[in-house]
Amino acid sequence: MKLPLAYKPLGFAMGWASGAIASLAFRKTWMALRHEEDAPDALDRDRGWGEILLAAAVQGALFAVVRSAVDRTGAKAIERSTGVWPADDQGGRD
Repeated sequence: MKLPLAYKPLGFAMGWASGAIASLAFRKTWMALRHEEDAPDALDRDRGWGEILLAAAVQGALFAVVRSAVDRTGAKAIERSTGVWPADDQGGRD
């Protein structure tokens, strides 16, 4: 069975969904941490290095955690429904 190729469109949709979930989680987390709606970005002239790097680190961590959770959940669901793990034997992301 050639499931890894068939899994690509589903993986793409799950990647898009995980990005949306992570973005929402970051906005809520930043609001809880700093009580601000807008997080700084690298080109924010009025923000300091520490604040910009903190925002980048929190955002990166949340995106990685959410993407891994969504990928793992999807892979386990495919395995349960088809009996086949949706990645090559080597595993890992491409």
